[in-house]
Amino acid sequence: MERGAFPSHPTQNGLIFLPLNFELPISSQLQQVDVLLHKATDEIVDVKMSSSSEFVDKIEYTKGMQDLQRYTESHPECCVIDPFPNIYPVLDRLRIQQILFGLENLCIKSCYRIRGPRFLKVNSFEEPNLEHRLFEAKLSFPNIVKPQVACGVAVAHSMAIVFNMEQYKGLNVPLPAVVQEYVDHSSCLFKFYVLGEKVFYAIKKSTPNAATLMGLPEACDLKPILFDSLKSLPIDKKNQQVEDGVSSAGIQQLDLELVTDAANWLRSVLNLTIFGFDVVIQEATGDHVIVDLNYLPSFKEVPDDVAIPAFWEAIKWRFKSERGQRNSSLALSSADSNIVSFP
Repeated sequence: MERGAFPSHPTQNGLIFLPLNFELPISSQLQQVDVLLHKATDEIVDVKMSSSSEFVDKIEYTKGMQDLQRYTESHPECCVIDPFPNIYPVLDRLRIQQILFGLENLCIKSCYRIRGPRFLKVNSFEEPNLEHRLFEAKLSFPNIVKPQVACGVAVAHSMAIVFNMEQYKGLNVPLPAVVQEYVDHSSCLFKFYVLGEKVFYAIKKSTPNAATLMGLPEACDLKPILFDSLKSLPIDKKNQQVEDGVSSAGIQQLDLELVTDAANWLRSVLNLTIFGFDVVIQEATGDHVIVDLNYLPSFKEVPDDVAIPAFWEAIKWRFKSERGQRNSSLALSSADSNIVSFP
């Protein structure tokens, strides 16, 4: 809103945005709307976690979002960006990992490979065979431990970096959790953004390599490093200039064509219009590792004059695609402009 992404006057490609008011009946507001845009992940009240791998039926939305979901289910002709079932995988870090397995079957000509990190789902940090399970999953220390629920609740970003088995005892990370390999990546992270058929990326500073992490005060105290990934990341304040210099090697290694092909594959598999993912490049191998995936990110690293028109174009592209699938002979719209509603 602050960046001018939802104007009430026609955009350059003929979109007019209309905010939804959850205090008023949904049906009457959507009668003249062509497209519904939402970010349901911001309307989650609670996620009931269990040891089962699926929790989509345990997501509790605000009343307004529940009403909106019921409306879309009973009006299949309503074009939704993106349908509620399509965003469920990005709520679940385990499901994300399973999806990323499919990258191994992606035929891409490159001297590098793109993949997800090695991982293991854990229901309890006290289970007696945890060390053996980590070994079987080829997870050497350090590990990064994340809640299985990926977004929508406050604890979704409470994480830890663990350096030995002893540190798993009483670990303060919500369960069930996903344990991932920690990838040495020279503190260089690439944030990729997918807007319809367009792909953008930005470079951000990230956590240091494992050897540097082990020298941080928290690790020296023989404790796991606990952090909230939305607020701050563990960094080496003493050697920031050194790390910045090393990260240039990661930038030179980036295979943009490889990641773009993976982005196109993810768009097809997830059937999402607007999403983002994070890539780090493993120092030793050059592997491009996708370490995070999220729905409708802010695109704040992409300049407004680039991101906003691409955002509008992505909405129009999806609207045309949906209408084309329903009736290939149906005109886009009888009106000069298409109205997009958002809560």
